[in-house]
Amino acid sequence: VTEPEHQRVVERGGLHIVGTERHESRRIDNQLRGRSGRQGDPGSSRFYLSLEDDLLRIFGSQRIQSIMDRLGMEEGEPIEHKLVTRAIATAQKRVETHNFEIRKHLLEYDDVMNKQREIIYGMRRQILDGASQADTVAEWMDDIAAATLDGHAAEDAHVDDWDLAGLGESLNRQFDVRIPPARFEDVPSRAALEELVTETVKARYAAREQELGTDLLRALERHEMLIVIDTQWKDHLLSIDHLKEGIGLRGYGQRDPLTEYKKEAFDLFQDMVERVKAAVVERLFKVQVVRDAPMELPPVTAWTRTQETRGEMPGERPSGAAPVAVSRPAPTPKTPTGEKIGRNDPCYCGSGKKYKKCHYLQQG
Repeated sequence: VTEPEHQRVVERGGLHIVGTERHESRRIDNQLRGRSGRQGDPGSSRFYLSLEDDLLRIFGSQRIQSIMDRLGMEEGEPIEHKLVTRAIATAQKRVETHNFEIRKHLLEYDDVMNKQREIIYGMRRQILDGASQADTVAEWMDDIAAATLDGHAAEDAHVDDWDLAGLGESLNRQFDVRIPPARFEDVPSRAALEELVTETVKARYAAREQELGTDLLRALERHEMLIVIDTQWKDHLLSIDHLKEGIGLRGYGQRDPLTEYKKEAFDLFQDMVERVKAAVVERLFKVQVVRDAPMELPPVTAWTRTQETRGEMPGERPSGAAPVAVSRPAPTPKTPTGEKIGRNDPCYCGSGKKYKKCHYLQQG
């Protein structure tokens, strides 16, 4: 804007802002007002509202409507009063407070997932960095073996209550190991049973390492851990979304939804970690590595058409006659065209001889 144009605007009273409604945030209204009267210039602003606007209809006081009805004001008649201005300001404060509480609760809910996300991403980062996961896998095997043992032979259970047949099936399914029933019958105590299971699992994994090789098994551990963690983490995020959708209903039962969310989200995370352990261990014991055999190419044979014999028509050969395999003659190198080759230059045929001692003699 040039100085003469600015002067003409000032002479006419400056910029005038006309608003058709009030925003639910006072900050937005103040920004709109600030478009006029900048740097001491004259200006004004005016807003036109309706009592049916969302701001007044949802958050505004019902006193304005009742006062208008008692005064007998007709529909469409303009209203200018400080009561309306105060009611609008009060409604905006209530909206801002409501939005702030929503953002605050969202942050509190997100803090729960951030802690879980840090744990999972930390595990993935170690795997992607190429760090050995042998110790982690060994720890997970011990945890799964202990959990399997507790499920069929608890420490506080009597020997007669042990489900040794179910224990053998679970060990076979999880670790691909087979313990004869006679081995279980000779176990005198729960500690001896735990030692038998642990040593059998470790021996099976040692044989697995001997079968595949140490380097390949370490790479396989990282590969399987990464795949299982990614799959289970995506399923966990979906479960958390479902939990978050209905957790607010806990408030009707006089329970804090945030506290309930933290508790159940932690339980879901623990279940996910246990599923990761079980899946990784099972895959490491059962996965089959197929090594590609070197491909053998068939020998290349140069075949030519059957030599024509006397009395045959061209393209025919006697019944039962086999095609004759002959070697193809070496192609005659073509004489290059273009610049003339010197007598002492290398020959163009690639023999390595000088031109004067090779094709120069043949070409005269």
